Amino acid sequence: MTTTKDAPTRVMRGASLLILLQVISRAITFIANQVLLRFLTAQLLGISTQLEVYYLSVIFFARESLRVAIQRQDLSSLSNSKDGKTQNHASQAIINLGYIPIILGIPLSVFFAYLYLSSLSSTTLSLAPNLILSLYIYALASILELLSEPIFILTQTRLEFSIRARAESTATFLRCLFTLFSAIYLPNQGVLPFAIGQLTYALTLLIIYLFHGSSLSRSEKNFSLFPRPIPSSPIFHPQTLTLTTSLLTQSVLKHLLTQGDTFLVTILSSPTSQGVYALANNYGGLLARLLFQPIEESSRTYFSRLLSSPNNDKTAAQSLSTLIKLYSLLSVLIVSLGPPAAPLLLSLVAGPQWLASGAGECLSAYMYYIPLLAINGITEAFVSSVATEREVHKQSVWMAGFSAIFAAAGYITLRVLDMGATGLVWANAINMACRILWCWVFISGWFNRNKEAGLSLNEVMPGPLGVGIAAVSGSVVRRVVRSEGVVGVKAVIMELSKVAGVGVVFLVIL
Repeated sequence: MTTTKDAPTRVMRGASLLILLQVISRAITFIANQVLLRFLTAQLLGISTQLEVYYLSVIFFARESLRVAIQRQDLSSLSNSKDGKTQNHASQAIINLGYIPIILGIPLSVFFAYLYLSSLSSTTLSLAPNLILSLYIYALASILELLSEPIFILTQTRLEFSIRARAESTATFLRCLFTLFSAIYLPNQGVLPFAIGQLTYALTLLIIYLFHGSSLSRSEKNFSLFPRPIPSSPIFHPQTLTLTTSLLTQSVLKHLLTQGDTFLVTILSSPTSQGVYALANNYGGLLARLLFQPIEESSRTYFSRLLSSPNNDKTAAQSLSTLIKLYSLLSVLIVSLGPPAAPLLLSLVAGPQWLASGAGECLSAYMYYIPLLAINGITEAFVSSVATEREVHKQSVWMAGFSAIFAAAGYITLRVLDMGATGLVWANAINMACRILWCWVFISGWFNRNKEAGLSLNEVMPGPLGVGIAAVSGSVVRRVVRSEGVVGVKAVIMELSKVAGVGVVFLVIL
């Protein structure tokens, strides 16, 4: 059993592993996508994004609230055993809880498939051959991935991050491989290659987790990989179930906010605009997925473990302040250099044909959104680690209000101002700013209740020197770099080298 004392070290080591995993898996995915883009139109890319949202919705609603609830539990509390076998029974309790996502996933996959099929138009069906078959394959893949959840939860609670790293890196590689082969050797099959790739990913995860779980069960001989009654305890830990239920509403709202952009663009725009936004979101969110997401996930575990013991508030405040400060410094670099460089990078990696669809302008706007995405991730990770059940409900109410603000902003930018995918980026930015403001107010109040710890806005914001250097750097880049009308790979690389040169000077001075 991992102790509170060594948990921070293991969590930080786990964060490093997860970041490395994200770098490797995203690099593989990035390379594969460059080839796939040559076989795709904007319409097909938009439809493939809809299928991905279907898949993520099933997975998220089935398991997310349970994952958060288990992270916040003291492992010894998962068993009422008094016979010296607390750890053994805790492992079995975790395995039992891991079957809840499987039970939920089956009806969810059917329900969301019905909703998606009901929303399809004849035009969409004609644009994407094998769309219905692909949807069924995605549904099967979601269930297969959920079947690995009991073992995943067990390894996460034991802070055995290396198993997750091996499983997800292998699954990602095989998904890319099978998607590419399917696209090349099964041409003109619409989004079917994406479905085959996702099925490969889920099946690989399940096989690897089953292998590790079986080995663990045989070596320890104290728990089963199947649900099993625990002496003196219900089969499902009641306190964890209660917390899971409390977090469910928040999880639903969080998912709607996270994937709400895709829902809105699906309802209010054409498949072409959906493809443009999907492309900008994939490239623009690359940094967030590579660096910020692993830190967010590990920080949630870190703060939960750290603050489960008394007298650690000051350490938590220092850690949170340092993370936000680093994010702020990185943000000024992204905002100053990112927008001019974005269309050039897109032309280089995806081809100049995508610039004509407005993807370059959308990606430039996304550069202003990335800092908000990063800071929101780390602040919400802290909130989810310390919020009481009552505070979770309060946050859910506020998030519902932010959902309404986001929907209104999306309607105005998409329908009234006709800004297309770019308008959706700005609607997302408004929503994210609201969420950050709420989290900051909550975190400040939480620390103010403890006089030994505090969090100051001045401590986490970049200083005047950093802001000044960023402003000058951005002005220089916009004067010397041509973002439009650049033809040829050599010319694009030359312009990007100018951006890189200014960035190096920025970092040296800072």
